[in-house]
Amino acid sequence: MSTSELDFILVPLPTPVEEVIDGRPDGQASGPRRVEPPVPQPQTRSMRLLREQREELREEVTAGHRQAVDRQHALGKHTARERIDLLLDEGSFTEIDMYRRHQSHGLKIEERRPYTDGVITGSGTIHGRRVFVYAQDFTVFGGSLGEAHASKIHKVMDLAISTGSPFIGLNDSGGARIQEGVMSLNGYGGIFQRSVQASGVIPQISVVLGPCAGGAAYSTALADFTFMVRDTAQMYLTGPDVVEAVSGQRVSHAELGGAEVHGGRSGVATFVHDDEESCLEDVRYLVSMLPSNNLEFPPSTPSYDAATDVRPRLAEIVPVEPNKPYDMRQVVAELVDDGEFLELHEGWAPNVICVLARIDGDVVGVVGNQPMVLAGVLDVVASQKAARFVRFCDAFNIPLVTLVDVPGFLPGTDQEYAGIIRHGAKLLYAYCEATVPRIQVIVRKAYGGAYIVMDSRSIGTDLSLAWPTNEIAVMGAEGAVNVIFRRELAAAVDPAELRAELVAEYSEQLVHPHYAAERGLVDDVIDPVQTRAVVARGLAMLRNKRKQPPQRKHGNVPL
Repeated sequence: MSTSELDFILVPLPTPVEEVIDGRPDGQASGPRRVEPPVPQPQTRSMRLLREQREELREEVTAGHRQAVDRQHALGKHTARERIDLLLDEGSFTEIDMYRRHQSHGLKIEERRPYTDGVITGSGTIHGRRVFVYAQDFTVFGGSLGEAHASKIHKVMDLAISTGSPFIGLNDSGGARIQEGVMSLNGYGGIFQRSVQASGVIPQISVVLGPCAGGAAYSTALADFTFMVRDTAQMYLTGPDVVEAVSGQRVSHAELGGAEVHGGRSGVATFVHDDEESCLEDVRYLVSMLPSNNLEFPPSTPSYDAATDVRPRLAEIVPVEPNKPYDMRQVVAELVDDGEFLELHEGWAPNVICVLARIDGDVVGVVGNQPMVLAGVLDVVASQKAARFVRFCDAFNIPLVTLVDVPGFLPGTDQEYAGIIRHGAKLLYAYCEATVPRIQVIVRKAYGGAYIVMDSRSIGTDLSLAWPTNEIAVMGAEGAVNVIFRRELAAAVDPAELRAELVAEYSEQLVHPHYAAERGLVDDVIDPVQTRAVVARGLAMLRNKRKQPPQRKHGNVPL
């Protein structure tokens, strides 16, 4: 028998017995003698033993606490490891810091020191491209963030930045770990600081799959995109108990910070899903359309021969009458490859649409007014939504296509008091600052300051195109006539007849389809059915655009 085989043979220990030798104890001629059992020898260390012990520990850590896992499933939620498996390519995940445990003392926290400290961190691939990820584990300390927990997240954030890889956080946490006091808050600060440093350098995606309370909510606010799942995700700075204690107002978790609230009212959630599976699948789809970092271009697919693609339906979707509504999404579907696009903030500020799509295999960002909602006007929230999208696209080398059908900014005291001037200036600033290829398509009306803000020639668009239905003016003909000829109309025998004549005259002289083109503010008046082809050729023409911004620390965005 070999030495290695002998390493694992354990000799049973005998119990003490009385042995009689010659009728004496202790070796005398007569009587019993007590014989002590042999001292057990320690097992000899071997590689095989160490490997088995390692494997047993890893299986125990990855399996988790059975009852806690069952509770997570009973809530309709996956475990942290199950979520990572859904998110990443099969077999691609490499875990980092599996054996990390907290080193804290006090309030009996030292009595429980589970491995991972409530967060799974590491790296894997999505469609073969490298990403870094953390997934908070609600089955361990409720996913609360302590010093070791935060340190693990800091480490993978640093790796994501240094390797130029997208960073994804799966949030399911009760917030800061109270037993660790200020060290928990310090951990959050480290995450926020890294998130700001990574902004505009690598894409950052936050996924809320359970509670996301207190400081953790700022991680989502700083991310480029935030996903939430209905019914199970909640996000707020102060919970319902605190709200009631301070204000006396009773509110549920869902009413205070559910997915519907942040998807439709606050605008914090970019995407809202019914379940974790569809949510994480859309995260994968989003990553497939983004570059890994700001020094790369988004991944392309094979050409669709869009430069020669004619779309007859584009001549049917948009009514000639400027006041008739239609769905701008239908126009987008005709412009992009396979009619597929990913709409951001679908439930928030729906009077403007922002989508990621591909035209002739290349990723583009599309901004468009939505005549189906508020006639497509720009207001406070629409300006915020479009401005942030424009800045993201510019940061990550995604060309911009802007579809214009805007009657102006929404009038009223509510908008003025809410700061429409400041918020509208955000969108203006974003477009003026953008250096990526920019194409404007004026589909129908483009009035007043809203025309300027929607990437007009005057603020730097590279190519301005217009349909024959375009009306570019300070305001619509009806409104202009009412202002210019107020006295004449008041004194007229038949004001309606005079108004009709003046509106026709104003339209013929100032808002005919070629008025702006004659002055170089529109590069071409195109046939609507040729829009996809003309835009595709324009993007190809601008592909190698280079524009260096002026030397400065940073601008002062009207936040």
